[in-house]
Amino acid sequence: MNNKQVKQTRKSNRTSKQDKVIKLLKRPKGASLNEIAKASAWQEHSIRGFISGTCKRKLQLNVESSKDDNGVRRYRIVEGSEGVSQEADAGAQA
Repeated sequence: MNNKQVKQTRKSNRTSKQDKVIKLLKRPKGASLNEIAKASAWQEHSIRGFISGTCKRKLQLNVESSKDDNGVRRYRIVEGSEGVSQEADAGAQA
């Protein structure tokens, strides 16, 4: 194995910051800016730019923003079409 192959193997075993953040956003309760900043070492404005630019526009993921019981804003990726969560959809049908 030459040096180039070794470097590629090392890189492929690493998890990128983007992958880490998306994994946090896919959790049922999503993630706060503080949780994302801790995992990625990004500043808050960079996180917001990543969510709107990369997640929403580039990857076309449905990202929901809400405040939890403590007033902390949380972001999460919502599965399904048109960014409608299943809870909201069920409420509309009732």
